[in-house]
Amino acid sequence: MSVLEIIAYPDERLKRESDPVTVFDEKLSSYIADLEQTMRAGPGGVGIAAPQTGHFQRIVIVDVSGRKETPNHGPLVLINPEITAWEGMKTGREGCMSVPDFTGNVIRAERIHLKAQNQQGEWQEYDMQGFEARAVQHEVDHLNGILFLDRLVSRRHDLFKRKVYQDRDN
Repeated sequence: MSVLEIIAYPDERLKRESDPVTVFDEKLSSYIADLEQTMRAGPGGVGIAAPQTGHFQRIVIVDVSGRKETPNHGPLVLINPEITAWEGMKTGREGCMSVPDFTGNVIRAERIHLKAQNQQGEWQEYDMQGFEARAVQHEVDHLNGILFLDRLVSRRHDLFKRKVYQDRDN
């Protein structure tokens, strides 16, 4: 396994739409292992999408299980994900490994129904809510060439410089 390079905004490749996965083999499994390693290497990363590493297939990984009291399905590898229903809207703060210097307020559905394939190509369905639903919507947007920056209500009022925490010994 290896940590992959993250494409950063304003790289135009982040606007590219990803292609469906059609072959479920060892090469795919190996790439997914690298993608997961990359997500876990980032500070506080709870999700990553394949296009963020220059791999333009419809693959995302989401794991919000580290957040206490957040309803979730554990670590998820979602291939060819489709959000088939959503309800309720709520504004929340989002960050992104591809936009490392900023966070922003984005309106997302509070609850979603999702179908996706697993690493063996089998279809699964999920009902998600809260932070897990937000994280999945964020990552699925990457597959469609959309960044959270594109969903800000107002760049003037809803975009924030990310805080940088200095070492206490300095």
